[in-house]
Amino acid sequence: MTKIAILASYNGSGFDAIYNAVANKKLNLEIAVVISNNTDAGALKKAQQRGISNYLVNAKQVVDPDEEIFRLLQVYHVKYIFLSGYMKKIPLQIIQNFKVINSHPSLLPKYGGIGMYGRYVHEAVIANKEGQSGATLHFVEEIYDSGKIILQKDIQLAKNETVDSLESRIKILESEVIVAGLQVCLN
Repeated sequence: MTKIAILASYNGSGFDAIYNAVANKKLNLEIAVVISNNTDAGALKKAQQRGISNYLVNAKQVVDPDEEIFRLLQVYHVKYIFLSGYMKKIPLQIIQNFKVINSHPSLLPKYGGIGMYGRYVHEAVIANKEGQSGATLHFVEEIYDSGKIILQKDIQLAKNETVDSLESRIKILESEVIVAGLQVCLN
């Protein structure tokens, strides 16, 4: 079975989407390991509750966090890595040795790049009076949000759309895009 690692800095809503899809046999994957750089990451707690191997890896724990993450990925024999709100730059060594996938809460290339994540994306979309937004699943490259797009889905913005309402709608859409996009990768 194909193995995937989850790298998450916070709650890991993308991790939830993948976990549920695996449990419901929509994805033929094994979540082999969850790694976080944040002591308080909800994703680590979820992994513990779900019986999934999990590690806290940051500069307070180890001398070279990137090297330790690379080592763990090798130990667990993963093919894919999914970034579930992981807020650290992925080193080239990992990008070159694994298929690293990220979801982004916009229709890339719009609203991508450094500083464009989460609520900041939705604020920009609303401020620019966009008619649509969406979610993108893409491979990770050296430059933020520049990798090959796996799948995109869009939604039309309502006339009275707010940052909060857009964020809620995109989170739901993003979960769908993650699962559907991973299905594309696995076939």
